[in-house]
Amino acid sequence: MSFVDAAVNRVPEPLRGLLLRHHELIKFAIVGGTTFVVDSVIFYTLKLTVLEEKPVTAKVIAGVIAVICSYVLNREWSFKNRGGRERHHEALLFFAVSGIGVVLSFIPLWISSYVFDLRVPNVSLTMENIADFVSAYLIGNLLQMIFRFWCFRRFVFPEEMNPGGDDIPEHEELAEEGLGHS
Repeated sequence: MSFVDAAVNRVPEPLRGLLLRHHELIKFAIVGGTTFVVDSVIFYTLKLTVLEEKPVTAKVIAGVIAVICSYVLNREWSFKNRGGRERHHEALLFFAVSGIGVVLSFIPLWISSYVFDLRVPNVSLTMENIADFVSAYLIGNLLQMIFRFWCFRRFVFPEEMNPGGDDIPEHEELAEEGLGHS
């Protein structure tokens, strides 16, 4: 029994049923949290060292690296029970959707930095970093997350299959096991 299965089994009903129904979203959020850390560390490392004057460039680089990590984790864990596409087609769609997501994530930062001019010397370094965090990580990542989750389920990993790999949708399998009650 995996750590996740053990944790879910400890959750009381009806919350357990809710977790099972939304397992992909929960896994997607965990992958997002992991790649958030990767993105943040790379962004602030670049922004506070070699790319001080270019926060958007630092965010794009950090976002691209985080997207590569995201593909591996989402393909192998969050959406492992989905398919319907050849791997190269799936990867192309994943990176195209994620590329749009990266753009969505840095648009609020661009507005904060260059429209509102929340940059040193106009504001303090502390205020600049708070504005960068709110615009890039709270607003930008929220926009990106909503867009990417919808696109992944709809276009990238469109068909839900059971863990054995045959074509029985997983929600039907959960219903057969008594776990998919609504």
